[in-house]
Amino acid sequence: MDTMRRALLGLIGTLPTWRSSFAAKPETGETPMDSSGSEAVKPRHVLCFLGKERDLAPLSDAASGAIAEFATGFSIDETYSQAEPDDRMARSFDVCWDRVEPDAWTKADEAAVASHQSVLYVLGPRMTRNNAVTVTTAAFFLVDRMIDKGAVAVKGESAGIAHGLSRWKQLALQAASAVKADDVLGQRRIGRLAFAKRPLSARGYLESVGFHLVGLPEVYVPISQASEREAVATMDAVADEIAEKGLEEVLRKRRASLSFESQYEEDEFKFNPYGTVMLAG
Repeated sequence: MDTMRRALLGLIGTLPTWRSSFAAKPETGETPMDSSGSEAVKPRHVLCFLGKERDLAPLSDAASGAIAEFATGFSIDETYSQAEPDDRMARSFDVCWDRVEPDAWTKADEAAVASHQSVLYVLGPRMTRNNAVTVTTAAFFLVDRMIDKGAVAVKGESAGIAHGLSRWKQLALQAASAVKADDVLGQRRIGRLAFAKRPLSARGYLESVGFHLVGLPEVYVPISQASEREAVATMDAVADEIAEKGLEEVLRKRRASLSFESQYEEDEFKFNPYGTVMLAG
C-alpha cells in the first residue's frame, strides 16, 4: 500500500469529525460578505469522470460507495452521465488542461481521454463560504477514490480545469496532509490550485475562475501589468492574503476594488457570488 493510500484511508475515518467541526465555525481568514454580493447563489462542484468500459456500473458503484462512506451531499447526475464515449471530450480536456503546473498531464492522459468509453458526472452539494473548503477537500477524497476504482481521466467542470491522474493524486495527498495538520489555509490553497483555472484573458485583464469553490472572490490582474506567469503568481498571492488577513485589509493594501459585475449568469457554475478583486492598473 503506497503512502497516498495510507494517508487517505487514515483520514477518511476522521471525515465526519472534521466536517462537523468546520461547519460549526467560519473558516480561517473569512470576512463578512459585502451586502451587494449574491450570497443567495451557492457554488457547487461538478466533477466529470471518464471510464474505460462501455458500462457505467464500475464508476457509478465507486461513486455511490464514496458518497455513502464520506462524500456527504454529493450525488450522481443521471441526466448527462452515459455508458458510451462522448466525442466532445478530447476537445474539452484539451481546453481545460492545467497549463500552469509543469507536467500537469501526460500523453498517456491524453490517450486515455481519447479512448474513453463512458462518462460519469458527480454533483457536489451547494456550498457556503463557511463550508466551501470542507466540501472541496471531500471532493479530493472522491477524486482519489474514483481514480483507484478505474477512472481514466478527471475534470472539474465548475471552473473547466483538468489534471492528469498523477497530478490529481499528488494534489489529493497534499490535501490529506493539510487535513491531518488541521491546516485550513493549506486546504484552501490546495483546493484552489486543483479546482480553479488561471489565467484566462478577457477585457484587458488576466483572470481567475473558480476561486468561489474555496469561498474566495476571483482575482483579476491588468494585462498591462504582468506576463501570464507573473499574473498567476499575483493571483495566488492575493488569494492567500485574503484567506489569511481578510478581504478589507487586502483591498486597502493592494489599492484594489471589489466588483460584483460578472460575465457569467448567476445560474452558471462559474459565477462567483463573492465578487472579483480588481487590481489597479
